[in-house]
Amino acid sequence: MEIGIIGLPQSGKTTLFNSLTRGKAELHAYAPTSLEPNLGVAKVADPRLAGLEAMLQPKRTVPAEVKYIDVAIPKGSGKGLSGELLSYLSNVDAFIQVVRAFSDESIPHSEGSIDPARDVGIISLELVFADLVILDKRLLRIGDSLKGAKSPEREGILREQALISRIKDDLEKEVPLREQSLTKEEARLMESYNLLTAKPVLVVLNIGEEQLPQASSLEEKLRSHYPRFQMATICSKLEMELSQLSEAEAQEFRSAMGTGEAAIDRIIRLSYQLLGLVSFFTVVSKEVKAWTVQKDATAPKAAGKIHTDMERGFIRAEVVPYADLIKCGSLAEAKKQGLLRLEGKNYIVQDGDVITFLFSV
Repeated sequence: MEIGIIGLPQSGKTTLFNSLTRGKAELHAYAPTSLEPNLGVAKVADPRLAGLEAMLQPKRTVPAEVKYIDVAIPKGSGKGLSGELLSYLSNVDAFIQVVRAFSDESIPHSEGSIDPARDVGIISLELVFADLVILDKRLLRIGDSLKGAKSPEREGILREQALISRIKDDLEKEVPLREQSLTKEEARLMESYNLLTAKPVLVVLNIGEEQLPQASSLEEKLRSHYPRFQMATICSKLEMELSQLSEAEAQEFRSAMGTGEAAIDRIIRLSYQLLGLVSFFTVVSKEVKAWTVQKDATAPKAAGKIHTDMERGFIRAEVVPYADLIKCGSLAEAKKQGLLRLEGKNYIVQDGDVITFLFSV
C-alpha cells in the first residue's frame, strides 16, 4: 500500500509523515522550494502477529508495510504539474490530505487565516485541475488519431472520446472521478489514466495540543462541509514527539493525556477501510509474515502477492482462520479437528486467514 500525504504549505503534513514513519524529515516554517518528496515506510501493528509469534515461536516475524510519500503541492500548480511530481501522485493508492486547524504565529498560514473547509477545497481543486490537463491532452490526441482512423477502429476511438468528454464535463463542475457514475468497462478504461481524483482520500484535521478536548467537535464541523470524505483528527506535533519514544513510554503518555490510540495505528486502520483491504498470514520456514490484499481477492491473487510463480502455478490453499488456529494451539491440531480447510481457485481470502499455498512451477 502506497499513500501520498498532500496539503497546503504549513499544514503539518511533513510532521504527520514523521509521526507515521518515525522519520526525521526536515520541517519548514515556510514552503520549501524543492518538490522532492519525503519517502518513508511504516510497519503495520497487528496484534494477531503477536499471537502467532507466541504460539509458533518463529525465527522471524514480518509485519505488513505501508509506504508514505510526502509531496508538496504549491497552490496554483494543478494547471501544470511537473512530470516528476505528477508521477509521484499518480502512482499512490490513496491520499491523506492534511488540513490545518492549529494556530501558531511563528508558522504563518499560506492563505493568511485558519479555515480547514476552505483548505480542503483548495487542494481538491488542484487535483481536479491536474486531471483536466491530462484529459485535455488526451482529447487532442484522439482528435488527431480520428483523422486517419479507418472505419473498424473509429467506433472504439469515438466511444473513448465521448467518455472522456463526459468525465471532463463533471470535473469542470468539481465532481471528482471517484464520485462519478461509471460502468465496470468504463472504470477499467479510466484506470490506465491514473487520474488523481479517482483515488480515495482520507482528510486529516491537524489540531494543536490545546485543541485536543475539542477534537470531536472540530472534526464534525469539517465533516458537515465534506460528508463524503473519511476523516480523522490528530495533533501531528504531539504524535511526532511520541513517535520518538519507546512504545511503553508513548502509551503511558497517551493514557495520561487521554489521546487514545496512536496516530499511526488509527491512520493505517482507516487507510485499510478506505482501500477495502484485508490481511492474511503465512507461516513458512520458521517465518510468520503478514500480507495485504483487496477484500475480494481470490486465493491465487493472494498467492501472487508472495510471488507471481505461485499465482501461475496455484494448485490449492490450506486455510485456517486465525481465531481457530489460536484456539487449537498448533496447525497440526487445527488439521486434526478439521478446521484446516482445502480451498481452490475461487476461494475469497478472508481477513485473518492463515494460509499455506500449494503450487507447481
